[in-house]
Amino acid sequence: MKILCVFGRHNYGDPSRGEGYEYSNFLPALSALGHEVHHFESWDRSAHADFAALNGALLDRIDLLRPDLLFCVLMGYEVWTETLRTLRASGLPVLNWGTDDSWKYGQFSRFVAPEVKLWATTSHAAFDSARNAGLDMFRLSQWAASGERTREPLPAAQCEHDVSFIGSAYGNRGRWIERLRARGLVVECFGQGWPNGPVAAARIPGLYRSSRVSLNFGDSGVQWRGLRPYRSRQIKARVFEVPAAGGCLLTEQAERLGDYFEGGREIETFADEDGLIEQARSLLADPARRDAMAWAGYRRAMADHLYESRFRPLLDECAGAVTPVVWPLDRALFRQAQAAHRAGAGARAMRTVMAWPLQTLWGEQRGARAARRLLFELSWRLCGAATYSASGLPGRLFYRES
Repeated sequence: MKILCVFGRHNYGDPSRGEGYEYSNFLPALSALGHEVHHFESWDRSAHADFAALNGALLDRIDLLRPDLLFCVLMGYEVWTETLRTLRASGLPVLNWGTDDSWKYGQFSRFVAPEVKLWATTSHAAFDSARNAGLDMFRLSQWAASGERTREPLPAAQCEHDVSFIGSAYGNRGRWIERLRARGLVVECFGQGWPNGPVAAARIPGLYRSSRVSLNFGDSGVQWRGLRPYRSRQIKARVFEVPAAGGCLLTEQAERLGDYFEGGREIETFADEDGLIEQARSLLADPARRDAMAWAGYRRAMADHLYESRFRPLLDECAGAVTPVVWPLDRALFRQAQAAHRAGAGARAMRTVMAWPLQTLWGEQRGARAARRLLFELSWRLCGAATYSASGLPGRLFYRES
């Protein structure tokens, strides 16, 4: 198939944060399956003037390329529901890989999923909720590792680092690392917010492989359930990347983790600070056990957890569509959406009123981002699916901050 991938090349659309996970893992896996793969940038806000330009450029690219499938990683309202509806009406299948559905299902996925052919989710809870709601386009899948980035394990004696962590420094990760170091463990961290900074995607497998212990934290920061804050715990892609790259994984416990790896033999887990310290010290003190675990995790990842095997059934189902695509795309709905997206004087005044007090407190950029977040939290609760349409206020008023 000819596949157009719609997501960012860099993490969060920011080149300074390094090459994005989806770009560096999904494209090679799709190519390895024999497909012709193309990319469209949808996360970098500097690539287009506004969301109207982004959506117009996407439709232009689709008309020019005439792909057999769109493979999306939708983050929010960057691709309008009207744009997705235009593609659905044309007969072009759209497969979306849903990220963070453990907490984004209620505020995002359930509203947008009806506009695509298949929505792959890594969250068992979101999948169950979707099926109970009659959203039969949901498919349960899981993160994995790219076959292009697999490595056989090194013996512990040949590893460069005792303990390492690769990922952004947000939430309570800094506290975890500080406590490890305070207890005498040597930990190297790489990624946005750490002194070492981001590392190129091509270096990451080597770092996993050259670490005696590779850490993973399952938190996704503070989320909200109604008015009550809570910390989301989920299975991260790192759970599969580390063993596939020959690393020995020590990961925070997460629901259903045992469905994918056997704890104590293929990976090791912890629930709190004492457990983290105890397991890290135990693995470092017993190189033979550490090496056996790295090899067991590697074999399991190679057998069951590569993206090539994750993607194949999803792509086969999309390829089974019998309706031929109608070219060129009918732009009537999109032209209406463009008109609805224009921000008049009233909308611009609303942005100023929302942003000014927060900018006074926190500065121009941070204040505008906070205003955008506040408007979004209100919008999805009060307006539901309209938040992700061309007329949705967060996208109309805060393009750069989205």
